[in-house]
Amino acid sequence: MASLKQTMEQSLLKVAQTVEQQLDAELEKLENLDSDDLEKLREQRLKEMKKQAQQQQEWRVWGHGEYTEIPEEKEFFEVTKKSKDVVCHFYKSDSPRCKIVDHHFKILCKSHLEARFCKIDVERCPFLTQRLGIKIIPTIALIKDCKTKDYIVGFTDLGNCDDFSTEMMEWRIAQAGVIKYSGDLLEPPVEGKRTKNFALGGAGKKQTIRGRAADSDEDDDF
Repeated sequence: MASLKQTMEQSLLKVAQTVEQQLDAELEKLENLDSDDLEKLREQRLKEMKKQAQQQQEWRVWGHGEYTEIPEEKEFFEVTKKSKDVVCHFYKSDSPRCKIVDHHFKILCKSHLEARFCKIDVERCPFLTQRLGIKIIPTIALIKDCKTKDYIVGFTDLGNCDDFSTEMMEWRIAQAGVIKYSGDLLEPPVEGKRTKNFALGGAGKKQTIRGRAADSDEDDDF
């Protein structure tokens, strides 16, 4: 047991020494830069910042940064052509759970400018709804490069509850690679940050749908 402990300590020490050597090498490289090298680094950084600013401006022109509604099917295909990453909420106006999705998307669209957040009324777009096989409301389509990568159907993947956090929604969307995510994709966020006392016209209450009992906890069939 003592031998194993010593081996582990030696391995950790080697790793630490390697990291330290790499840091020393990087610091030495920076210290040896002359004024011309520093100017090149500065110019490169300015170009990168300018490119990022132009990209963000282009995204905003295309509707990124806002949570908007797509009024008709034809526009849906235009949106997916212009925007590389699209998060689309298929909703019904009388669904309380769809209002919960609206709440989270209004927050996420601001912090994830790289993706277009939008929604579309399934009752106004029957062809698209049928083509994508939308049967449960709410359904969120995660689209990348004009291809549907994944679907979030109902709230099963979000803790199977109505008071999940915006962080949980963000983590689930990130699974499809349509938004940038700095956390651990293998582990969901701590649910101690759930949306507390969230209420929008009866959100979270059970509905009678197609003759089901009023205490059913399933999502709405479409």
